[in-house]
Parts: sequence; structure tokens; C-alpha cells
Amino acid sequence: MWDESTVLMLLQGVGESLYMTLMSTLFAYIIGLPAGIFLVTSSKDGIRPQPWLFKTLDVIVNLTRSIPFLILLVAIIPFTRLITGTTIGSTATVVPLTLSAAPFVARLVESSLKEVDAGVVEAAQSMGASNSQIVWKVLLPESRPSLFIGGAIAITTILGYSAMAGFVGGGGLGTIAINYGYYRYQNGIMFVTVVLLVLIVQVFQGAGMKIAKVLDRRKQ
Repeated sequence: MWDESTVLMLLQGVGESLYMTLMSTLFAYIIGLPAGIFLVTSSKDGIRPQPWLFKTLDVIVNLTRSIPFLILLVAIIPFTRLITGTTIGSTATVVPLTLSAAPFVARLVESSLKEVDAGVVEAAQSMGASNSQIVWKVLLPESRPSLFIGGAIAITTILGYSAMAGFVGGGGLGTIAINYGYYRYQNGIMFVTVVLLVLIVQVFQGAGMKIAKVLDRRKQ
């Protein structure tokens, strides 16, 4: 069982899992970061309260977060085919992964930004800083440690989703675990894929925590 082709298959699975995870995280932050910022700034205690905008975003994020990933994966098959031209493989899986992770990222960003001391924001306002300056020069820099921790959480969560996509031919280690470990009862391959997933999670979590510790000026 452990011949060269099996090893190459596992290495390809690792590469596909990393590709799906990192690409989905990137696109999820492209969507979720602005959404999280608007959730904070438009809230009643934000720097520019806009109840209608906050309520709209809040409802959208809550609704999309409530949809289980596997159901979302199947429900948006026509949309996935429209975007990528296919519904199987690692590239196709990036679409549902992004849509599933974006609201989660928005909540992570919102939580991180809310940790910024209100006194720092008030000081910036008293010095005449505009709302955009407060966001880019106060809120985001001050919340960097928490944002990186949230990023590590997002990556590991998306990695778990990518493994679930293996049930529908999503590619990566999840597909290998399903096709060989589950359907063909090759417990050795199942065990190896689990170990590889755990190792990848630990690497991302460790990197995120290390970066956050370096950036946390409060402990320096």
C-alpha cells in the first residue's frame, strides 16, 4: 500500500488542501474584513452609527453563518459551476469555502476591533482624525494581535471545511480519506490523512500565535 504512488498522492493531497485553505482564506478576508469593519463602525457605539447598515449586515452574517457547510456546498452548485466551470476538484471547492467562511471572518474581525480601547479612539477623534483615518491608523493597527489570532482560527476552520468537501469530490486530503480510508477500508491511509491535517492545523495555529505575540505591544 505504501508505494511511491501512494506517497505522491498524499503529497498532492496536502498541496490541494493548502491551496483550497489559503485561497479561500484570502477571498474570505477580502469579503469579511470590510464587513467586519462596517459592523463595528456602523453600530450604535461606532464612530459612524448607521442602524440600517448595521442591521442589514448583522442579519446577512447571522443567516449565512447558520447554513451548514455541506448544505451550502450542494445548494450553490449552479453558482460554483458558473464561476469555475466545474463542481468538483480543489478550485471548485474554493467558492463554497469562501462563501461559508466570509461571515465567520466578519465576526472575527468585528470581535477584534471591539477590543480596541475606546479611549484611544476618542483621543484620535479629539485630534481631528477622520473616520477612515481612525479605521486604518487606529482600529486596525491596535487590533493586529487579535486579528492574527483570528486569522489562525479562520484558516484552521476552513481547513476542516475543506476536508468535509471530500464527500463530494472536493479534492485534497479529505477526498483521499473518503475514497481510500473510508470506501476502501484502508485504515492506514485514513490515519495518515488525519495526522497530516492535525500537523497542518498546529503549524498555522503556532504561526498565528507567534505573530500575535510579537505584535502585541501591551506585553512589551
